[in-house]
Order: sequence, then C-alpha cells, then structure tokens
Amino acid sequence: MEFVDVVRARRMTRDFLADPLEPALVDELIDLARRAPSAGNAQGWDFVVLEGPDQTARYWAASLPDPTGFPWPGLLRAPVLVVPCADPDAYVRRYAEDDKRARRAAPEDERRSLGDEASAWPVPYWLLDTAMATENLLLAATDAGLGACYFGIFGKESAVRDALGIPEGHQPIGTVALGRRDPDAGANARASARRPRRPLADVVHRGGFRSGPDPA
Repeated sequence: MEFVDVVRARRMTRDFLADPLEPALVDELIDLARRAPSAGNAQGWDFVVLEGPDQTARYWAASLPDPTGFPWPGLLRAPVLVVPCADPDAYVRRYAEDDKRARRAAPEDERRSLGDEASAWPVPYWLLDTAMATENLLLAATDAGLGACYFGIFGKESAVRDALGIPEGHQPIGTVALGRRDPDAGANARASARRPRRPLADVVHRGGFRSGPDPA
C-alpha cells in the first residue's frame, strides 16, 4: 500500500479470527516497530510477544479474570498479543554516555532537564518513544492486511507484570492485538468510531495557538 493509504485505512479492530500468524510475519512487524525515533537513539522499548492461545490465555487471565459481559469477545480471539514496555533507565544510561556529557557544562537547571534519574526528566520520553514504536506497529499491521487494536491494561499492570515476567523497571504502556479481521463482524461500529475527525483547519494553529479556525 502507498503510505497515505496505510494511514487513512488504519482502524482499531476488535473482532479477530483465531487463525494463527506466521512467526516470520510477526517478527517483520516488530522489526518495523523498533525503527521508530527515540531520544538519543536510546531505543528504550521492549516488546513482549504472545503467540497462540496458550500464551495469550495467560495475559487474559491476568488482565481480564472474569470475561463475563466483556463487550468485545472477538478481541479475545486475537492470535497474537504484543505488550510494548518502556524502559526509563535506558534513557538515564544513554544520557550519561560520553557524547551526551556536554550537557554537564550547562547551568545546573539545564542539566537537570535531562536528569540523572528518570524522575528528573520533565517529559518521559520513554513513554513518547514507545508510543511512536507502537504506532509503527499499528501501521505495519495495516500495510500487511491485518487487523490491530491498541488497548490499555486498565489497572491490571501488576498482574500482567507477574504473569509475563516483566521487570519492575519496565513500564507496560498497553497491549496491541494482532490478527486477521473477522469479515462477519464489525457491522455495529462503536460510538467512538462513528465520531468524525476534526477538520484540518481546527487542529492546525499556524503562527501560534488559536481557539477557532483561521479567519476567511
């Protein structure tokens, strides 16, 4: 697909077939995900990949122990789940390396802006960068003709960490379900999906932020 077509075609899929995905295809998607930009090229992300019902069942048991009444049962059929994890310490280590030490000659307040510990960073770039890698994954899945859905862990982070062996220092930012779309589902789109996109003129603020569209 042309890139513009991939971007315009990307949608969240909540109804999957249980058909497995080829491991090589999953590897290709993750390879494209990891090519996202990152501060200092720190690449502070990891991807926990769960393939097949035996592995995905461990995730659902931890994050959705009682699926009764779950509104998207088709999501539970996704053959692959990917849990992107952000690693703050990767950025602290990266900005302590020699090529980044020039910042130490700056005033103390400026040095702290890329802090010697994660809590000192004014913007958690590990979350931003892992989110960009996750968007790469969603776009790559669309280009491959697959369905994909990003969703939050919603208060079950500790249980998911334990179930998947995620180190305490790594922060899961959510989960991406991957698989082939169920062609017989999706007739009843969620209210969120029916919301129109904001007009371009409403989201572009040339020359400074404004609250309304450019004057005619």
